[in-house]
Amino acid sequence: MNDVTVVNCPTCGKQVIWDELSTWRPFCSKRCQLIDLGEWAAEEKRIPSSSDLNDSDDWSEQPLDNH
Repeated sequence: MNDVTVVNCPTCGKQVIWDELSTWRPFCSKRCQLIDLGEWAAEEKRIPSSSDLNDSDDWSEQPLDNH
């Protein structure tokens, strides 16, 4: 049995068949893919985190002492 998987484009909601012929899956088009990328780049989208750590919390100007 050959079931067809259909997903909704995360940008516009249009239905997309999930197979090798769907070049931009899960997006329906290159345009929707680029809109999504732009939202991530502009930090309009982000992965939620409960951590209050900054990127620089474990960073130091001091060289590592490997001796």
